[in-house]
Amino acid sequence: MYPSVLFIGGTGVISSACVAEAISMGYEVSVLNRGRTTLRPVPDGVHVLTADLEDDASMRAAVANGSWDAVADFCSFTPDRLARNIELFDGRTRQYVFISSASAYAKPVPSLPILDSSPLRNPYWQYSRDKIACEELLTSKYRDGFPMTIVRPSHTYDSTKIPVQGWTTIDRMRRGLPVVVHGDGTSVWTLTYNTDFAYMFAGVLANPKAIGEAYTITGDETLTWDGIYTELAHAAGVESPTLVHVSSQMIAQEFPDMGPGLLGDKAHCVIFDCSKVRALRPGFAQRVPFHIGARRIVDFYDSHPDMKVIDDRMNAGFDRLIRAAGIVQ
Repeated sequence: MYPSVLFIGGTGVISSACVAEAISMGYEVSVLNRGRTTLRPVPDGVHVLTADLEDDASMRAAVANGSWDAVADFCSFTPDRLARNIELFDGRTRQYVFISSASAYAKPVPSLPILDSSPLRNPYWQYSRDKIACEELLTSKYRDGFPMTIVRPSHTYDSTKIPVQGWTTIDRMRRGLPVVVHGDGTSVWTLTYNTDFAYMFAGVLANPKAIGEAYTITGDETLTWDGIYTELAHAAGVESPTLVHVSSQMIAQEFPDMGPGLLGDKAHCVIFDCSKVRALRPGFAQRVPFHIGARRIVDFYDSHPDMKVIDDRMNAGFDRLIRAAGIVQ
């Protein structure tokens, strides 16, 4: 008999690919969400539980008669939410897989490569600090017998998810305008296509060997930020984009909403050692390197013009940063 798995979420960038991978392995798959997403519909054959994840009573009613070999939680971002879910699923599952974040690893990065055992600390980004607090709660509950596993994705994307500042940046490239790249463009970064992530995630799911453990899951490809922007430009038909390098601090001042994620994650060089998770499901090969992923992104947006959102505020901010850098447009 194949394992039964419940995905809390199941229609996001990462979780949708994990659902598809679990189905391909013959697992009995259920998803628990609000049932509103149309961008990544739930595949046929998946059992759908509908609940408002913010409403405790709705959640209790949805899972009241269920039990699963594994529950994968893609939707807990604070300790309070996670504590509610731990209470709900304690005794209902043999494994609770919590999706944390590789942004939780210490910043500045003390040493490379980053290991599963590397320290967790992020003074810049509340999102990361909340994930760290969630991990600490799970570790405490594990000591009391709760069968938890922690997974830390880094920057994971699919054809709908542009890994820079949205379609505005690609539109600027196509119009021959300069685009802003943080730092000097040479810091290294890891991008992972969601199906590549899902291959490794399947090795963790419903696996007793993973209980009590934490795993980083990323691809193997290491890219510079200049390289990332250039691949997107080439995918968009632009041979030589104009890249303007601006300090991360200046970008954070211009765009306060970008600041925490930039200063607390993307501004730092990251190289990850994923040998621990690879041992659970050997045979990984990065099937979607970014030069392919970039073309999938541009093809998707070109075929969905309604999603080509241009942010005028962002454009104006980019122009100010570019002028401050001494570039005349």
